[in-house]
Parts: sequence; structure tokens; C-alpha cells
Amino acid sequence: MICPFCSHNQDKVIDSRSTEGGAVIRRRRHCLKCERRFTTYERVEPAGRLMVVKRDGSRVPFSPENIMKGVSNACGKRPISEDVKLKLAELVEEELHSEFEREVPSQFVGERVMTKLRDVDKIAYIRFATEHLQLSTLEDIQRELDDLSARPTTSADQQGLFAKPAGK
Repeated sequence: MICPFCSHNQDKVIDSRSTEGGAVIRRRRHCLKCERRFTTYERVEPAGRLMVVKRDGSRVPFSPENIMKGVSNACGKRPISEDVKLKLAELVEEELHSEFEREVPSQFVGERVMTKLRDVDKIAYIRFATEHLQLSTLEDIQRELDDLSARPTTSADQQGLFAKPAGK
């Protein structure tokens, strides 16, 4: 550790104690050059801090709230419960953390959300796909609708993971 007084990098640990419920270790140190004492703290670096690489190359921390915003916007006033939207965001987050350690392309995040939305509500899927895939013409949207109609129902939908509430 570098001494904050003389910048020498040799010291001796005098005392160590855990603080903040064991999440932090406080160490009292004695500089071997200037013989002054100073305190350092060791904290565990949070694991799994996933970064999303945007289309423009910038990187932002992964945020499940952003997934929820996108899903909520796509669902609009569709009869989809908040529990279903939350479950969708949680599933996407779990998959991303299990497959990626540090960085994930935003394109991949969007594709995962689209896959889950397709099982929940086809209208919400099209709304999300229009933005995510940057569909700008009626022909683009029609192609996506045709592709959506041709796809078989997935196993998640068949298992009822995103079952709609009764009576809706």
C-alpha cells in the first residue's frame, strides 16, 4: 500500500477489523519510512457488473429497469399484468448474467426481450420489434408480421410460464 504522506510503498499492518457487517475490512497501517500511521479499507468488488455495449460503441451498466421500461412501453395498455412483465425482465436478466461475464451487446439484450415478448403478447412483440429492429416502412413491419405468423409457439408459451390471468 502506498503511504498517503510520503508515497513509500512499504508498510506494516498493525490492526485489522471487519466493519459494516463483515463487508469491509479496516486496516491500520504503519509506514516503514516516515513511521506515520494511516487507515485503509478493503471492500469486495461487486461481481457480475455487466456492461451493455450500445450500437454507437458506448458502454453503460446493465439495468433491469431499462428492460422493464421497454417492455412496459411495448405492452402499453395491453392486458398484461405487472407480474408477467417483471418475470420477463427477471428471466432476461438471469440469462444474460449466466451467459456473459462482463459485456453484452445491446442487440443481444433486445433479441432476448423480443423472444420473451413473443411468448407473452404478439402485439407487444411487434411494438418492441419495430423499435429494436428499427423497422421504418410498412414493408419491413409486414415482413416481421409474416415471420411472426410462420413461427411455431415456443415451449415457454406452451408451459404457461407467461399465462395470462383468467378472464382477460
